[in-house]
Amino acid sequence: MESVDRGSILNADLFSALMESEKSFITNHSSILQLKTGKHLFLPGDRAAHFYKLMEGQIRIYKKRQDDDGEDEMAQFKPGDIIGDFDFARSADYSEYADAVEDSVLIMFPGDGYMLDDLVKESPFTVLKILHRSVTMMTERITTTRKVLLENISWVQELQRKAYEDSGTGLWKQTFLTDEINNILEEPSALIMLKPDRFKILVDSRGHGAGDDAMIHIANVLRNITRKLGTGWSLRFKSNETGLLINKCDETQAEKIANELFRSIAELPPVPASGDIPAFPFTGTIVWDVWTKNSAPWDEFFKPIYERLLAAAKEGGNRVIRHLNTEKVL
Repeated sequence: MESVDRGSILNADLFSALMESEKSFITNHSSILQLKTGKHLFLPGDRAAHFYKLMEGQIRIYKKRQDDDGEDEMAQFKPGDIIGDFDFARSADYSEYADAVEDSVLIMFPGDGYMLDDLVKESPFTVLKILHRSVTMMTERITTTRKVLLENISWVQELQRKAYEDSGTGLWKQTFLTDEINNILEEPSALIMLKPDRFKILVDSRGHGAGDDAMIHIANVLRNITRKLGTGWSLRFKSNETGLLINKCDETQAEKIANELFRSIAELPPVPASGDIPAFPFTGTIVWDVWTKNSAPWDEFFKPIYERLLAAAKEGGNRVIRHLNTEKVL
């Protein structure tokens, strides 16, 4: 059925928040399903792992009464209708039968051979938007909003964690800032960036495993700070650059946190000597500044801090720098 336009699945409410660049992903991961008269689309107890747009034919939804005492008609779907999106949004099990009243053609998402978990691996941010939209759909369709959120919030949070979590350290990825920065900033916001010194020497002499272990220790230091503060995000940027974003943090507090981070990195246990390879003590280069609404837009604020971090590390590192325009060394 190549004449069927799979792109029409994009009319589904679940995809209403997607950008044009993300819609091709949906179309490419949809497939065409042909269903003969009398065949089941789904049965009670089946997991709603897909939903459908009916293009041709007719689909009947019904329940069977107990003791085979007849059937209760629930709905009739005609071409253009979306079937099963609400159950799919809740990741629920179907409670009804769905049969083809006549030969029918449907578009199915995710397509044949795909499950939602498969798509998370390919485009986690697109799937995250779909699932966020699914919660909105549920709150629109069910009167008790609180009940819906309580039942589904862990599901959405888990997907968000997968989408934005750095697999090696458990820190938030830089893409989290790229996607969410306009939603999370509350001035004044402190950006404190860290680059471990001489990291290439560690990796070259001890191997990538030693570098991975070092990044885990650094991540723990960052998380301990946000845990103690009760706020903030611990982040991994490119390569071994990490840092903190802390809202409602003025210059005095930001300086205090930057210096605490500097000391905590220096207090990490050195990598022990091994044969002719000497022990490796940890030090770090830190550059920080505070964003307010009077500052440059976030991208313009972030970029020079990151560039100053790289330059300072190259110059020898092991210091804390307040960025500013004067690049004052503290």
